[in-house]
Amino acid sequence: MSAVEAKLAELGLTLPEVVPPLAAYQPAVQSGPYVYTAGQLPMVEGKLPVTGKVGLEVTAEEAKELARTCALNALAAVKSVAGDLDRIARVVKVVGFVASAADFTGQPGVVNGASELLGEVLGEKGVHARSAVGVAVLPLDAPVEVEIQVELAP
Repeated sequence: MSAVEAKLAELGLTLPEVVPPLAAYQPAVQSGPYVYTAGQLPMVEGKLPVTGKVGLEVTAEEAKELARTCALNALAAVKSVAGDLDRIARVVKVVGFVASAADFTGQPGVVNGASELLGEVLGEKGVHARSAVGVAVLPLDAPVEVEIQVELAP
C-alpha cells in the first residue's frame, strides 16, 4: 500500500475503482511529467448519490461533500496512469464545476471539498491553483464535477 493510500485509510477512505468514461475520452492521460484527469463526477459504486442544482435540490454542504468524492475519483484516475500515488510531486491545478441555481454564488466553498481532501491526503503536495465555476448543468444532472492536474516525480 502506498503512503498516500495509507493516509486515505487513516481518514477512513478507500480509493475507488476508476469511474468508466461516459463518452469518447480517457479518465486520465499523461503528458511528460503531468497527469490530466477528465472531469470526475461524484460517482459512488457507479451511481450519483444525488442530482440537481446546488442552491435548489442540493445544499452547499452536500455539494462540498460530493466535491470530496470527485477528488477521490480523480486520485483513482491519476493512479490508473501513474501506477502509484506516491509518485505525485504536487497537485498543480484543480478545476471545479458546480451546477448552480441562478442565485447561487458559493461555488468556491463547494469546490473547497476537493481542495481540502487533496490537502488532507497529500499535505503540501496537495496545495494547488484552482478555478471554481458555476454552470447551468453537468452530465447526468450531477451537482459537481472536478478535474485535477498533477505533476509526477521522476
